[in-house]
Amino acid sequence: MLTESAPVDVASVQRRTLGLLVGAQIVGGLGVASGVSVGALLASSLAGPWAAGLAGSCAVVGAAAIAIPATRLMRTGGRRPGLVFAYSLGSIGALLVVVAVWAASVPLLFLGTLLFGGSSAANLQSRYAAVDLAAPDRRARHLSVVVWAATVGAVAGPNLAPLTDRLLGRWGVPEYGGPYLFSVLAFALTGIVIFVSLRPDPLLTAGGTRPGERAVWRQAARTIRDSAGARTGVAAVAVGHAVMVGVMSMTPVHIGEYVHDHGDLLRVVGLVISVHITGMYALSPVVGLLADRFGRRPVILGGVGLLVAACAFAGTAGTDTVRLSIGLALLGIGWSATMVAGSTLLSESVPTGQRAGVQGLSDVIMGVAGASAGALSGLVVDFFGYPVLALLAGVTVIPLIARVLR
Repeated sequence: MLTESAPVDVASVQRRTLGLLVGAQIVGGLGVASGVSVGALLASSLAGPWAAGLAGSCAVVGAAAIAIPATRLMRTGGRRPGLVFAYSLGSIGALLVVVAVWAASVPLLFLGTLLFGGSSAANLQSRYAAVDLAAPDRRARHLSVVVWAATVGAVAGPNLAPLTDRLLGRWGVPEYGGPYLFSVLAFALTGIVIFVSLRPDPLLTAGGTRPGERAVWRQAARTIRDSAGARTGVAAVAVGHAVMVGVMSMTPVHIGEYVHDHGDLLRVVGLVISVHITGMYALSPVVGLLADRFGRRPVILGGVGLLVAACAFAGTAGTDTVRLSIGLALLGIGWSATMVAGSTLLSESVPTGQRAGVQGLSDVIMGVAGASAGALSGLVVDFFGYPVLALLAGVTVIPLIARVLR
């Protein structure tokens, strides 16, 4: 009987792993985008714009918090148990959101959204599974393929929201509950497939686990501190994510200021968010190729430039949905560049045995940065408006430029 420790054909395992991760990202991406596309509208309808920003923050905080136990599971048992754990919590969270809609309960909505973040944690951690057994000159490309795979689900998810909202509404599911009920099924299916099929485990095969090791986070922090490349990778991922979350989370609320019919609002939001998510994922293989060919730092700088341009377009769009869509597309591409190049730089800057802990800590930092941006975005839009939010988001990248050029 083949075990995780038995000799394996690394190239074959890598091909199988990539194929499985691609499929999981498609289904998981459907679930994430279906909920995200209506989350801000749901929270805003229950309690106002401040709740929309806070609900977005809860999802990001949840992703960061759930990454901690998921990383511990990966550190000792490989990628499979950590990913299954995170998707399971995401499914439970989506179900709680549906219950919150029925009960019109804001606290339950926040709790459900917090656990919903587990699905994002799983999707994000999946990108690192693609690097475990990749050849050094293909790391960015393999990571980017997994990021790209989310395109199908992520683009279709927001556009499924009106359909699931309408169809499930006929069965008594309240407004905005249908998309989250769909997410419950998507995350459950993804977790089952990974549990059954992710064998042999890529992290176990690469020898990257540390069974029984304690003080994982202190060791990860020291490893990042001692590596300039790791510090730059963490900064690129965190800053790019904060800018993206801050602007994207309040875009549906901004659209709601000039589109008032419920059906039209869902369609416009679905279109704009789909364009944004296409930018996040569709060009990631190109980003990976560029990162492998020209280096990680030049691609990070290119991503920073795109983020600044995105903030300029979105902040000056007003009621022009086309201009807003362009801004959100650039926002997605800029995020992709900082995420793919930053994640690859981080992974290759630390020893294999330290990767899982360092990657987990990086995602926690990324989550805190995104959650902070999401929480503040609601307040900024409430008091000063969407254009001021875009301006502040654009200014946020200045420290990253200095870090990359150092």
